[in-house]
Amino acid sequence: MILTTERADAREWPREPLAELFSEGFPAFITADRLVKEYIGRVREWFADLDLMLVDEDGAPVAAGWGVPVGWDGQVGTLPTGYTDALVRAVEGRERGVEPDTLVICGAVVTPALQGRGLAGRMLSALRETGRAAGLERVVAPVRPTTKARYPVTPIDAFMRWRRPDGTAMDPWIRTHERLGARILAAAPASQTMTGTVAEWERWTGLALPESGEYVIPDGLSVLRVDVEADAGVYEEPNVWMRHH
Repeated sequence: MILTTERADAREWPREPLAELFSEGFPAFITADRLVKEYIGRVREWFADLDLMLVDEDGAPVAAGWGVPVGWDGQVGTLPTGYTDALVRAVEGRERGVEPDTLVICGAVVTPALQGRGLAGRMLSALRETGRAAGLERVVAPVRPTTKARYPVTPIDAFMRWRRPDGTAMDPWIRTHERLGARILAAAPASQTMTGTVAEWERWTGLALPESGEYVIPDGLSVLRVDVEADAGVYEEPNVWMRHH
């Protein structure tokens, strides 16, 4: 497959391939991160050069990836707390005139029918190259481990260390980053925080939530905490900070 890289805002994309590309994206409750909603408009406007598509020879998008630039001194203790904080740091850093030196890879998706063909790795490589060309000397990513949803009550700092018999990471998304030379830096236990009413969480998850307490939810990497009297549910999404070299 002959692939090229284009900015996501370069042109209008064919509707059907674009819909297919994002057809198996993220769970509905991801939209409940209120802070992301506050900052995402400025992210899309200001950092469009880091919002990319991999395009096949027919001009159809087959993978997408995006990131933001931040200032970071390379120390684990000064990393953003996770995905959301990276967006906040990128936007507020630009507003204050901070010169960024680090690319935060925020995510990547591949057309479901083409998964397993190395396109995710090629998308990550394209983002790294774009960041390097923009003068961003470091690359980190708050990785969302895809198989963590099978182990929602396991702490992320334990899960991220799990290995297969051959020594490679058990989680395939962590493994993809490691194959590109990345290494684990730290856990991000609350990379995103999603909040909503009980009714909203029942709609997002398809579950009845009749009592206060903790619930295992479909596609959740950790548990949902529900307070019926307050009519509120809070879910903290864990990620894994990885650094590319």
